Amino acid sequence: MKQHRTLFGTDGIRGIANRDPVTPENAFRLGRALTLFLKSTLPSSSLQEPLRVVVGRDTRRSGTMLEAALVAGLTSTGTDVLLTGVLPTPGVALLTREEQAAAGVMISASHNPAEDNGLKLFNGDGIKFDDAAELKIETLLFQEPHDAERLIGADIGTTKILSDATIRYLAACKKTVLSLNLTGCTIALDMANGAASQTTPKILQELGATIHLFHATPDGMNINRNCGSTHGEEISRLVRETGAQIGIAHDGDADRLLLCDEEGNLVDGDEILAMIGLAALRAGTLKKKTLVATVMSNFGLEETLAQAGGKVLRTPVGDRYVMEVMLQHDLNIGGEQSGHLIFRDHSSTGDGLVAALQILQLMHESQQPLSLLRRCLKKYPQTQKNIKVKEKKSLEELRSIIPLIGQIEKELEGQGRLLLRYSGTEPLLRLLVEGKDPKKVQTYCTELVAALERELGVASSI
Repeated sequence: MKQHRTLFGTDGIRGIANRDPVTPENAFRLGRALTLFLKSTLPSSSLQEPLRVVVGRDTRRSGTMLEAALVAGLTSTGTDVLLTGVLPTPGVALLTREEQAAAGVMISASHNPAEDNGLKLFNGDGIKFDDAAELKIETLLFQEPHDAERLIGADIGTTKILSDATIRYLAACKKTVLSLNLTGCTIALDMANGAASQTTPKILQELGATIHLFHATPDGMNINRNCGSTHGEEISRLVRETGAQIGIAHDGDADRLLLCDEEGNLVDGDEILAMIGLAALRAGTLKKKTLVATVMSNFGLEETLAQAGGKVLRTPVGDRYVMEVMLQHDLNIGGEQSGHLIFRDHSSTGDGLVAALQILQLMHESQQPLSLLRRCLKKYPQTQKNIKVKEKKSLEELRSIIPLIGQIEKELEGQGRLLLRYSGTEPLLRLLVEGKDPKKVQTYCTELVAALERELGVASSI
C-alpha cells in the first residue's frame, strides 16, 4: 500500500504558527529528522565534515520562534547551521548552493496571513525535495530519538550568521541582467511587508529606476495584509495613483511575482511566461522550444507558443513539480499562473525578483510598454472559485457531482477544460472552468459550485 505524506503539502509544512503541525516541537523534530535523513542518503565522502544547513525566514513574528526550535534540532544532531536572517526564499536556495550546504530550510507561509507559518526544504542543489524524500523525512520526524543520537560536547553543531546574505543574493540577481539600465523608468512596488522589503527596492534603485515604495515596513503581523501579489487590486491602485510605467508586487517570501501595466491592468504568470517564452524563442534561447507550466495555466498559452513554433509541457500544481519536469527534460523556463516563475539559467526555484528583472529587460530592449507586450497572449475565458472545506474528502466520494462533471467535460471537450483539486496549503477546494464561450464557462462554474456546496454541506466560496 502506497504511503502518503501527512505533514507536507505542495510547498512544505504549513499551518497556523504554534498550532499543530507548525509548532516549535515539530520544528525541533524536523531539524533532527532532516539531519538523520541527510546522513542516511548522502555519500560517505560528504559526511567527513559536519553537515551544514542554511536557514532563512520571512518577516512573520513567529519566524524567530520556529527558527530557534529548528536550529536546536539541527545542532543537537551534529549539524552546523548558517543563518541568513530575513531573506527571500530564492536567496536561501542560492546560499544553500553557494555554501555547498547539505540542505536549506525557509521558514515562511508564503502568501498566507501573518498568523500562519511554514517550513520549506531544499536539497544541496537549492531545489525543493521531492515527495519521496519528504515522506522519508516525515517518517523520521515521528520517531523518538535514541540516546546515541543525543550528541554531547564538541559533537554538537554550531550556529553562524551569514551577515552578507542579502548582498550576495542581490549580486546574483544583478548578474542576470548585466546590461539593464532603468534610468527614466518609474516603478510602483508592493512588497507585502515581507522578505523583499529590503531587496527588490534596493536593486531597482541601483539600476537607475525611480521607485514608489509601498508596504515595505514589516512589523511581524502585517505581512500580506491587504497587500502583495494575492491582492492585485492594491498594486493596480498604486500604479494609477503614481503614474508608474509598471507595478511590481511580491508575496511574503518573494518567490512570486504579480505585475501591473501602466494602465493599471494586472499581468499574471501566464502572461509573463508568454512574453518571456516568445522572446526566448526569437532569440533561440528557449531550450527545446518548450515552456513548462502547470495544469492551471490558460490553454491560450499553449496556442500562443504553438503558433510561434514552440510548445508547453504541463505539470501538477506547485513550482517544485515545474522544476522536476524542467530537470527531467533539461528545460530552462517554466512557472505557474500564480506567479511562481523559474528561470533555471539563473535560479533553482521560483524567484519574484529575477522574474521582474527579465520583464524589465524585455521592456528595455523592445522599447515597448507592458500593455503592448502582454497582448501576445490571447486567453481563453476562465473562471476560478475556492470553496472552503472542513475536511478534504476524497473527490471520488463526492458521488452526486460526478455525473455533472462528466456532462460538463463532454460539452467542453476540445474547446475547454474543467479542473477540481484541493489546495495543498489551505483548507480549500479549488475549481477552474475554462472555455471559448464566457457565458457557458460562468454557467458551468455556478452549477458546479452550487452542487459542491450541497455535497460538502458548506455555503462559502471565494
